[in-house]
Amino acid sequence: MTQIRIPATYMRGGTSKGVFFRLDDLPEAAREPGPARDALLLRVIGSPDPYGKQIDGMGGATSSTSKTVILSKSESPDHDVDYLFGQVSIDRPFVDWSGNCGNLSAAVGPFAIGNGLVDPARLPRNGIAEVRIWQANIGKTIIAHVPITDGEVQETGDFELDGVTFPAAEVAVDFMDPADGEGAMFPTGNVVDDLEVPGVGTLRATLIDAGIPTVFVDAEAIGYTGAELQEAINGDPEALTRFESIRAHGALRMGLIEHLDEAAHRQHTPKVAFVAPPRDYVASSGKSVAGSDIDLLVRALSMGKLHHAMMGTAAVAIATAAAVPGTLVNLAAGGGERTEVRFGHPSGTLRVGAEAREGGGGWTAVKATMSRSARVLMEGCVRVPDDSF
Repeated sequence: MTQIRIPATYMRGGTSKGVFFRLDDLPEAAREPGPARDALLLRVIGSPDPYGKQIDGMGGATSSTSKTVILSKSESPDHDVDYLFGQVSIDRPFVDWSGNCGNLSAAVGPFAIGNGLVDPARLPRNGIAEVRIWQANIGKTIIAHVPITDGEVQETGDFELDGVTFPAAEVAVDFMDPADGEGAMFPTGNVVDDLEVPGVGTLRATLIDAGIPTVFVDAEAIGYTGAELQEAINGDPEALTRFESIRAHGALRMGLIEHLDEAAHRQHTPKVAFVAPPRDYVASSGKSVAGSDIDLLVRALSMGKLHHAMMGTAAVAIATAAAVPGTLVNLAAGGGERTEVRFGHPSGTLRVGAEAREGGGGWTAVKATMSRSARVLMEGCVRVPDDSF
């Protein structure tokens, strides 16, 4: 048995990072969806790891750092690149392909340009390059606005993103028609539902399918203020169990699963989040966040743990829900019509915008927009034993 070398790039996108591959660089057996591809990506990331550390792989032992991306020139009309995202479980042997990663979406455009996946004729010598991305997991269009300087992607800059230590160049990302899949943005037809969760109670919930399927509940209804940091949730096994139960019952109510036990094999979607009106708090970095500077508080869980900042796709869900009067997100922000909100998360604040329209018997999301940044951390080859897949 020997190790094989696979060209790869380790990139940060927003508050996440992952291993990026060109489809054509993967071993032939892993170029098609299936067990071989999943086994390869699991071994690259270092999963499943019963120790939860991913020491023998590229993963960082959190949902934000256990990610993979496969890119190729697009087969879809009017798009530059096809983008497939795989969320790798840390302690279980599976890769979840059910949704997108909004944070890594910001890195797709820069990677595509740097790896020759975008027609050079479409790239300015200096200015902003518009990269048209086909998000293959959910069948949606993303447009990344990538800064270019002297013909190269501009990665450094002064744009600061809470949850990321150093400033970088700003990459604006538009999520077009962000409702996930072809179903209704509100699968139940309601902007607020009564969600029965045995052992927890009957909770008011907004179940939305935009950016990523998300279950929103009121923080106060489950005993929180909305200003909690990671340890308050992740250090409480009973709380994590309650949140997983809320997530599973929400998934069932949204029609994402047919039986509750299926939720364990669909960790990436839906997300579960809790919202509250604004208040002062201290972020994980020690930075003070004034309630007067934000519209609401949001905390979200990903892969069973409270996220250290905010998932990009969940931010799309927040922006879209905030734009629809009467949702729990909208009400926490003060109600009324809104095209953008600034919300507080464990690492600081984030401003997101969205446009939603009512008509034809329901709501539709036109576009959601946020600013992120991206940077290449390392490029070269990953190595895996040749019997890994």
